[in-house]
This record gives sequence, structure tokens and C-alpha cells, in this order.
Amino acid sequence: MTMTIIKEIDYGTPESKSEKTVTLTIDGTSVTVPEGTSIMRAAMEMGTAIPKLCATDMLESFGSCRLCLVEVEGRNGTPASCTTPVAPDMVVRTQTQRLKEIRNGVMELYISDHPLDCLTCAANGDCELQDMAGAVGLRDVRYGYDGANHVFESQCGSKNDLFMDKDVSNPYFAYDPSKCIVCNRCVRACEEVQGTFALTISGRGFDSRVSPGMDEDFLSSECVSCGACVQACPTATLSEKSLIEIGQPEHSAVTTCAYCGVGCSFKAEMRGEEVVRMVPYKDGKANRGHSCVKGRFAYGYTTHRDRILNPMVRDSIDQPWRETTWEEAIGRVASEFKRIQEKYGKGAVGGITSSRCTNEDVFLVQKLIRQGFGVNNVDTCARVCHSPTGYGLKTTFGESAGTQDFDSVEHADVVMVIGANPTDGHPVFGSRLKKRLREGAKLIVVDPRRIDLVRSPHISAEQHLALKPGTNVAMLTSLAHVIVTENLVNEEFVRARCDWNEFTEWADFVSAEANSPERMQQYTGVDPEAVRAAARLYATGGNGAIYYGLGVTEHSQGSTTVMAIANLAMATGNIGRPGVGVNPLRGQNNVQGSCDMGSFPHELPGYRHLSDEVTRSLFEKTWGVKLNPEPGLRIPNMLDAAVEGTFKGIYIQGEDILQSDPDMQHVAAGLGAMECVVIQDLFLNETANYAHVFLPGSTFLEKDGTFTNAERRIQPVRRVMAPKNGYADWEVTQLIAKAMGLNWDYQHPSQIMDEIALLTPTFNGVSYKKLEELGSIQWPCNDEHPSGFPVMHTETFTRGQGRFMLTQYVPTDEKTGSRFPLILTTGRILSQYNVGAQTRRTDNVMWHEEDRLEIHPHDAEQRGVKEGDWITVRSRSGETALRALITDRVAPGVVYTTFHHPLTQANIVTTDYSDWATNCPEYKVTAVQVSLSNGPTQSQEEYREFSERSRRVMAVEAAE
Repeated sequence: MTMTIIKEIDYGTPESKSEKTVTLTIDGTSVTVPEGTSIMRAAMEMGTAIPKLCATDMLESFGSCRLCLVEVEGRNGTPASCTTPVAPDMVVRTQTQRLKEIRNGVMELYISDHPLDCLTCAANGDCELQDMAGAVGLRDVRYGYDGANHVFESQCGSKNDLFMDKDVSNPYFAYDPSKCIVCNRCVRACEEVQGTFALTISGRGFDSRVSPGMDEDFLSSECVSCGACVQACPTATLSEKSLIEIGQPEHSAVTTCAYCGVGCSFKAEMRGEEVVRMVPYKDGKANRGHSCVKGRFAYGYTTHRDRILNPMVRDSIDQPWRETTWEEAIGRVASEFKRIQEKYGKGAVGGITSSRCTNEDVFLVQKLIRQGFGVNNVDTCARVCHSPTGYGLKTTFGESAGTQDFDSVEHADVVMVIGANPTDGHPVFGSRLKKRLREGAKLIVVDPRRIDLVRSPHISAEQHLALKPGTNVAMLTSLAHVIVTENLVNEEFVRARCDWNEFTEWADFVSAEANSPERMQQYTGVDPEAVRAAARLYATGGNGAIYYGLGVTEHSQGSTTVMAIANLAMATGNIGRPGVGVNPLRGQNNVQGSCDMGSFPHELPGYRHLSDEVTRSLFEKTWGVKLNPEPGLRIPNMLDAAVEGTFKGIYIQGEDILQSDPDMQHVAAGLGAMECVVIQDLFLNETANYAHVFLPGSTFLEKDGTFTNAERRIQPVRRVMAPKNGYADWEVTQLIAKAMGLNWDYQHPSQIMDEIALLTPTFNGVSYKKLEELGSIQWPCNDEHPSGFPVMHTETFTRGQGRFMLTQYVPTDEKTGSRFPLILTTGRILSQYNVGAQTRRTDNVMWHEEDRLEIHPHDAEQRGVKEGDWITVRSRSGETALRALITDRVAPGVVYTTFHHPLTQANIVTTDYSDWATNCPEYKVTAVQVSLSNGPTQSQEEYREFSERSRRVMAVEAAE
């Protein structure tokens, strides 16, 4: 296969969405394009590239560089082709002697104010200024050719002083003002694409240059390091430091980001097997050429020194690790699991799949557990975060996934964001949402905390319903009360698409005075008039879309809340077309996929229950074994059984349950009681402290496969380097299967996908060949939808008729009181990801060195807490300590923290309450007390010491 850089066509201006067409003539050739298309884009559509510098199709046309001038028959002057729309029968000339002379003169002025150090410039060979100089035929520069250009003279006062200070404060990119041509592309990218408005042009004339703030450097400014400015820059003014250090890439491959559930597509640009940079792919349908700081820059963990590359074993957790061969490590896993099952019974072992690994990896792990171990003891972190989504949407709509694609937000008129923080947790989608809000869409935020979306540059929420944590059901039911009692129901939709009898029963329920905003205020703490205004806006404001996250699902009534959201969407007819829908924002890159692949103890791939004989017989025939029809154990049940002495072995691929699952002490007790804990991961994570076998994992850059993002989009993950540990993750699982006596013989992940497609109705039409053709596919993909299904439930619900469910508010058993008067809730921050195992091993730590406890000034003053003080957080379950961050982003009575650092031990204080339907833990409501502290708690210090001891590795000589 020939390895080259994938070149993307830049059409200069965005595509017109008009359905009307216009025919014109360009350079003697007739061309037909959508109405509203620029002359520049129309020319490019027919293969004629008009010179440009300020124009790019990622941004609205600007018309400042004056290179793209054209002549239009019947018009005076030379209009800019980027800002001039086509017209019927227009006759355009893109190259005449007059245009050539103008462009040459303009280009000469640009070059006169630019250092001519091309041979040593990082952008040499990939510089648009360089390209355009060649395109216009510039051969001589009459002004300042000696190198003492205007920028240098103005700033330095001397022709001999040719240096300006570069800004290298950002860990990932550098800013060289001497190379800036003031095209405004970076400023416009920050505004139009990212929506941060962090950059501006300061100064006038030759003193003009990009500024990240008021005398601030990039690191100190409001810049969020998304990379949009770097990507937009046509010169080396803004350059990745990796590009400066390594040089220009020589080949690339399109792959999918391994961070959040947005699933951004990137070009991994390489020199050999070294990543030069990750460039957002313009044809990526999830991100449309945008990125965030994690996906764009934070891939350094793949080569971090902490990464474990050799298998390791030990007989007990108080011993140091011993490096060994793959043969011994795999043999140890197989022999131990066989021994445990012979001694304690088949049910004494199980496994956990990963939401960070590929669909193919996950499918094989659950297959190994069911076919090889003969049990259904399989679970995943997806249940710990989004299992209420599966249960709630399956019950109401008939399908366990979101209804829309991300493009749908462009058609939304009203957006309700509940229990999610897109700008931090799903930043690329957050940017797309902000763009739609700037275009006029209205926003309702339902969140205890004042997230950035409530008020940011050029956007402001119409309503911020700052409810008390744990009262989502009360809030949503009171919104429904207003919609029903004020006759705002879309009756035509409900009668056509839903069960009318179930609707009337639901309508009677929500209409009760007990469910009114006035009565529910005692629980939610929200002004009833604000609730009524929000309900009216959602029901009558046009296309209404709901986006939600873990603030909905991680509650004791998580499933009830999801069903309440579905009720609202059905009652208002906001289902089944672009711009509406119910959209869960999945946390990790393959949470959706790990659920799709059958990672739950009661479901086979495709969300089909084990008790279904037809489904079970299909798997039995394909796998050649008899499957147990009884559901297995979930993670908490495995840990309970371990403490009781009946569960003794576990295989955990790519999950850190000690840091991420509730009740850390219980997790530790369960793991500590097991006889064989097998961890497959990149690093010695916290769970590995209790492991006996460590199998090194592979990164997303080292394997082929697929991820499925929050919009059900299946996307390719492409290997760009050999696995540094020797094997891709799916190959390691296959080695275990063979050692257990199974006759697996997969040669490539495409064969695994073929098996998935054979066994899973929603994946029947998926293949690597089709993914190569289409780029990505949104399931269901089958005979009915051969190219996938972007917007679901268009004509009918998957279950037939939509089902309204009664959503009685039941307060959580976790209560505040005199001992524990505050409510602790948790979330994520932009620069970090999940438990931080990857992002903490990158320069992202510069933005988030530690987790802090956000506390309102009133609560802090009552406790004598000042900014940065160490404070102890106590709950009924335990205590931990961290530093204080005093802010009014949280309401009085509410405290908030992130959980990206293991020593924070947020899960040591969380309760063991969980969702009534799915066992999803209630992370978002914990009653606590906060008091001043002298530093970390004794248990934190003890854990630090234990962790350090557990990570000891014997010297190679000793092992020999």
C-alpha cells in the first residue's frame, strides 16, 4: 500500500445548503452550483483554484487578502471571489493580465513584510504563503528584500535586530508574530468554529498582529488549546511544537479519537512510526474538521515512560512485579482460571470489558467469558455511567441509543441541556451547539451548577433551572405538568405515533397538582415561573432537542429520568426529524459500542436478552457451545461474591474500577479477596495494585478496529504503528482463548466485525469494505437501512408505538442533615479525561494539576475556608481531603469536584445507592460535611504508600 499524506480539498468558502441551482460561466466553461455559492467555490468545484490567503472553507468568507480577485463581465472593478456570490448567466474570468499584475503586487507586499527563512521554517513545503507566491508567479520583491521587514523595524527599532519574541507558553504550539500576515483566519476560527473568542488583532498597520488577550500569553489567556487557530494559520505563525521538532510528515491515515463519545475523526500525520501531529479531518461527520485539546494534542501518553510494554506476574499483591514472557503470562491466566473453576465452580470467574477499547476488542472479551468461561459474569463501565439510557430509551422508544446525528443540532430551535456540560465533557459538540445558539437558537440549562453554556461570549441561556442535585424527576415531571395543563401537547403526533391510552394515563398523572412547578419547588428549589417559561419555550419554540449526560443517569432514579425526558419529547412531537430528539452524550469513546457488543450480564450483542431462545440458539450454533440462559453477575455482585469467598478470578480489559466505581473500599476488599486478578491496560492503574497478572495493552494508534460514538456512528480506527507491547488488544484476548482450549483463528479485526454483523441485526450490513466506502455508518445498518440511519424513529418507533411511562418522583435515600448538610456532586473538566490515566501523562496537567472542591463563598465563609485551603470532605461512607476552590458557580449547599486524579479518592465518600433498574451508581448526590484540614487524610497517605509499593518491579537481573 502506498503511504502518502491525505490531501483535503479546500474550496475556500463553506458549502451552500440551498436546493436551488445557478448556472454561470467561468473561464469559458459552464458550471452549475447551489444558489449562494461563492465564485471561488464554484471555480474550485470545476477544478480551477483561485489564489487565496484569507479564505478557507472552514470559515465564512472575509475578503481581506485581495488575492482572489476576479473579473465579472458587465461589472466594474475586480471583486473578491470569496465574497461574491454566483448569479445566473454570470461570466467570470479568473486569470487575465490585469488580475495577474494586481495579484503579483499584492503578493509582493506580503512577502516584503515576511521573513524569508523558508529553508529553516517548520512550514516549509506546507505553507500557503509559499504556495501562493508560486501560484501568482512572484519572482522578485522590490520592498525590504534585505530581510529588514516592516514588522522587525517597527518592533525592534533596528534593521539589524531581526528577532521578535516568540510565545512558547502553550505546551503544544508556538506563536511567531514575525510571520503573521494578519489574515484573521486564526481569530475567525476561534470565533466561528470554537466559539471562545479568545483571539483578536491588536495594533494598526505594520504593528498589527494576533493577540491572545490583554498583554497575556497564550497559556494565560482564555484560549482552550483546541488547535483551530493552528489549523487555520496559512503560515508558520502558529505551529505545532511537534512539527518544529520532528519535521514535515510524509504519510497519514484517517482514524478516530480515543477520548470522549463525540468520536472525532483525525488524520494521524506520521514520519515513519512517529506521530508528527493529529489533524482534525474535515470529512469526519462527527466533528466536521474541529477538535479539542485532548484529541488534537494529548496523544503523548502513547509513548510515555510509565507505559508497561512487557507482561508481568506475581504470586501475591504484596510482592513486586516480575517481568516475564507472553507465553508464561497467558499460560498463568489460563491455568489459574481453570484451577479456580475446578475448585470453586464455573461461576467463580468473570470479566469486565472496556469502553476505551474497540468494538472488536469488546466483542471478543464477552465472547471469551460466555464461550470459554461458560458464564455470563460480564459487565462494563458503561453500566456505571449510561445503563439507564439503555433501559429508559428501550422502554419508551424501543431502541437503547440516541435518536439523532450531531448535524441535527444545526436545525434545532430550542435546546435543553440537562445533567451535561458539553463544553468540558464533549467540547467539539459543545462548539457546534454554541455556533447554533449564536445563530439564534434558544437554550435551557437544567443543572445544579452554572456551567459555561449558561453564559459565554455571545451566548446566554434563556433559562437556567439550577435544581437541587437528585431532583431531576421532579423537575421534568413539573415541566410535563405545564405542557399538559396549558394544552401545549402535540396531539396529532401523539395520536399518530404513541399509545393513546398510555398517554392519557400519563397526562392525568402529570396534571395532578402535586406535580405542578409550585408544589415541586420544595424539592427542586427552582422558581416555578422559570419552570413554566422553560416548558412553554420547549413546547412551542420550534424544533426542540434534548441533550443529557451523567447528571441524568448517575442517580437512584436515573432510568426514571431518561423515561421522563422521552415523555417530554413524545408529548411535544420532538422526535423523528432533524433538529429534535433525545440525545445522550456518552462519556468515553466507545461507551455506546461496549453496550452494543453485549457487555451486560443479561444481554447478548444487540441488546437481546439471554432468555430469548431464538437469539441464544444463533450464538450457540455459531460458537459451538451451549450458553447459560441465566444472567450473570454485575460488577458490584462480583465484588460481593468475592468478599463472601465464592468469586475468585477476574479478567479486566482497559478499566480502572478501583478509581471509577463506587465505594472504593468495597472494590478494594473484593479485589483483595480474589486469587487471580488479570489486568490488561497501558499503565499500572489503581486496580492493578490488586492484580496478579498484568498484560500490557495497545493504544488506538497501534490497532485496527472500530469505535461507536454517541450518535451511533461506527468509525474506523486505523493502525499507524506496530504495537509497542507486541500485540493488539484483540490478539491478547485471542491468546487467552486459545490457551483455554478455544479454536479461535482471527487474522484481522475485519473478521471479527463480520461475525458481529452475522449475529447482530443492527450491524447486519456493517463491514470494513462498507466503512472504507462510506467513511462511517450509523447503526442500524441492514437491508432496510443499507447506509445506516442518521435520525431514528422517523415514521414509527422501533417498538411500534411510543410508550409513555409514569415518572413518580421518589427522593433519594441519601439525605442531608445537621451532620452532613452539603450535597456533593461530581463532573469532568475540559483538559482531563475520565480517571486521568491518559491525560495525566500529557502536558494537559498544566491546566489541571489536581482536583479541587468547588464551594460557594457563603459555605466557605461559614467554615473559615479560604481559597486553596486543604479541606476534609466527610460522608457517611468515608472521608477524603483536597484543596478548596471558592466560586459561585455552585449554589449554597452544593459542593462539586472532579475525579481525574487517583489520590482525590472521590469514590471513597460516595454511597452505595444506585439506580433502581440498572444498578448504575448514584455518584451525583452525596451528603457531606466540609471542614478545614492540614492536608491529605491518613487513608490517602496510606493509599499512596500502598500504591507505590504495589508498583515495584523486580530488576531484570533478579528475575533471571
